[in-house]
Amino acid sequence: MPPGYKGSYQRVRAYLYKKRTSPRPVTARPPSPRTVSGWTLGRPETLTEPEQLQLKTVRTQRPEIDALTRHVRSFATILTGRQGERLPEWLDTVRQDDLPTLHTLAAGIDRDLDAVIAGLSLPWSSGAVEGHVNRIKMLKRQMFGRAGFQLLRKRVLLA
Repeated sequence: MPPGYKGSYQRVRAYLYKKRTSPRPVTARPPSPRTVSGWTLGRPETLTEPEQLQLKTVRTQRPEIDALTRHVRSFATILTGRQGERLPEWLDTVRQDDLPTLHTLAAGIDRDLDAVIAGLSLPWSSGAVEGHVNRIKMLKRQMFGRAGFQLLRKRVLLA
């Protein structure tokens, strides 16, 4: 025992008992980043009342999350409403806030702005073509190291 120690097992036990049985202040556990991102990326009308209140609390405490939520929701409106002509205005608004990850997204969109605007505005989709490309890649992976181009060609044509 350390010099000058005048405790006993009973004293330690009484101290720990007092600590264990004393009431602790009840504090709400903050939501996880995954939960907050789900609230931010989801449709606002699908959130329950408690979730809306918690998101409102997080948004008032963290201005960057508030700005991010506004940008995500306005982009969702552009995307679902096929309002590609509003994209340059959205990009300018994003650049005014100090959100580096959105600045990276904006820079990537700027590299091919016309194509992105067309993709957000026009009713056509390349989903069917992408599905065929994905299927061909899957066939190619299944055959890796087994045969050449001729067999791959036959499998693509017959599948």
